[in-house]
Amino acid sequence: MKTDTITIRKQLHETALKAPSASGVYLWRNEDGEVIYVGKAKNLKNRLTSYFSGQKDIKTRILVSRASTIEYITTANEYEAFILENNLIKKHTPRYNINLKDGKSYPVLRITNEDYPRLFKTRRIQQDGSRYFGPFPDVTALDTFIETLYQIYPVRHCKQLRKRDTPCMYYHIGRCAAPCCGKTDKETYNEYIVEIAQLLEGKGDETLVKLKTAMSQAAKELKFEKAARLRDGIAALNILKTQNIVEDFDPEDRDYIAYHSDGELVSFTVLRMRGGKLLGRDNYRTKSLNEENELLGEFLAAYYTAKDQIPPRIFVPTREGLDILTQYFSTVLKTTVHICLVTPEMESGKRHQAAMNMAFQNAKEDIIRRVRERGDIPAMQELQQLLKLPHLPIRIEGFDIAHIAGKLPVASLISFYNGNPDKKNYRYFRLKTTDGIIDDFASMREAVSRRYTRLLNEQAEFPDLILIDGGIGQVNAVESVLSALHLDIPVIGLAKQDEEIYLPGRNIPISLPKRSDALRLLQRVRDETHRFATSKNQRLRTTQNTHTLFEKLPNVGPVRARKLIKKYITIKALADASNNDVAVLLHISQEQAEQIITAAIEKQYGTKRVPSQKDAPASLYRAETGNTPAGLAAQALQAAEQEESYS
Repeated sequence: MKTDTITIRKQLHETALKAPSASGVYLWRNEDGEVIYVGKAKNLKNRLTSYFSGQKDIKTRILVSRASTIEYITTANEYEAFILENNLIKKHTPRYNINLKDGKSYPVLRITNEDYPRLFKTRRIQQDGSRYFGPFPDVTALDTFIETLYQIYPVRHCKQLRKRDTPCMYYHIGRCAAPCCGKTDKETYNEYIVEIAQLLEGKGDETLVKLKTAMSQAAKELKFEKAARLRDGIAALNILKTQNIVEDFDPEDRDYIAYHSDGELVSFTVLRMRGGKLLGRDNYRTKSLNEENELLGEFLAAYYTAKDQIPPRIFVPTREGLDILTQYFSTVLKTTVHICLVTPEMESGKRHQAAMNMAFQNAKEDIIRRVRERGDIPAMQELQQLLKLPHLPIRIEGFDIAHIAGKLPVASLISFYNGNPDKKNYRYFRLKTTDGIIDDFASMREAVSRRYTRLLNEQAEFPDLILIDGGIGQVNAVESVLSALHLDIPVIGLAKQDEEIYLPGRNIPISLPKRSDALRLLQRVRDETHRFATSKNQRLRTTQNTHTLFEKLPNVGPVRARKLIKKYITIKALADASNNDVAVLLHISQEQAEQIITAAIEKQYGTKRVPSQKDAPASLYRAETGNTPAGLAAQALQAAEQEESYS
């Protein structure tokens, strides 16, 4: 029994280690398949692995000891995970969630169905023609956003609209159009409501511009409190505009179906929306050699076998090959169903597209798990046969080159073991012979020479196959290095344009079918080498740009720049430092330190520090001058300039 417990715990830990670094919801099940706990995570891998690291409290130890399996559903963001977790807890009422959740629903924003509508926060949904937006887990952000709307739009605040002879205070301060006194007509008033609704539906780019313009104008007019409120309102809007597709106010039942394939492996994901809530996500694993345009029809016919299973609408990523299926549902299952292709032009297109993306990501993640579980044996066997390799290519190493106009050239080395990434054996090379020169052949020769000369000296294990991201030129360059080192390692190249395989000394490439397992594995290796090389090159560019930024400060050269970057990392942190700290760090005078920090403040905040504050940190300076025109105007204008459009 103890051995079984250890085995189950090991399996749970392995599942956690292989989870994606994405937001989502996870479910712990006991040996009977019952859900005993539902949780959410910004990073599924980090959260799940935390259950198996360090000393845990008694509650966590009990949970792990009672669990038999872990499942997870990836979401597009943490916001969706909030809502989905709430729905699943209400559906499954897990044992270990009982004392953790109050069951309270999240608030929504309601626009009433009246001649002169009002808007407010509520948790009650009434079927009276009102429009609802949400739900919103971040209540503070919702409150701030509603307050901002009241500042921008003169909509009524009163709960009941009664005729009055004189308008209330809100009219006199410009916060209400006073429909109660006939100060505005219905058409003009409802223009505000339409604009607010468009903003909440993601159509309000013009309104966003209006908010930002108003913020900039308030700062220029020295209306600093108003500028700050508008800045906070835009920040709140950024949160509210996060797409939510796990709960909505469309009561129609519907399914979203997507799939992902890898060779003969195919995984389908079905998201079941019932009563406006996502109540289930089912993954179906199968194998199929059908063409891509036949996979979906094959699955739908097998999945829907009874009339009561079929919702009124089924959303799919493609309608190709599905026309006959509608006829099948009508004649055989005696039901009418609309099979809908999601397009941006359709009503609520963004919401449906987000749901399809979620289904696709879950199907893709399931394929990744399947390939990892089995190892990519079929692909390796096909490669061995195709290339006439002496051994099964258990270890494949891939190379790629990344640079920007010859600057900061980097070669990536990635390793696949048993058909899957082996990240502990990833390496990169800062190329020396081609820095400032565009010569991919020479770059590849240098990287391969350095790699395998070292393996020779260390008498280490060599790979079974080398894959080069490139064509015959790069392959021949690598082959010349291997020959010089007297190494007999098979080397091939995979060219991006036509996905053709090049062998040394052969100008005619090998073309494989698109569904070939061997081609799929080579593409995975090639794409990973490209990703790794590009990401390293980008980090080097970022580091160089940061060094350049620090070196432009007065009294700072390369050596002092390195010291400042090591301690402060960013210009903002340096701007918040004191003269004394910088002087001690760089062994310079107080006057020189003052010049450095003043320049950092100008770069970060666009304003100079007054002499009386020269010995104080910049954060204190901003606090003490926060009520002055210069200080507040600088902050508000900076916020206006840095705001980005939210689409």
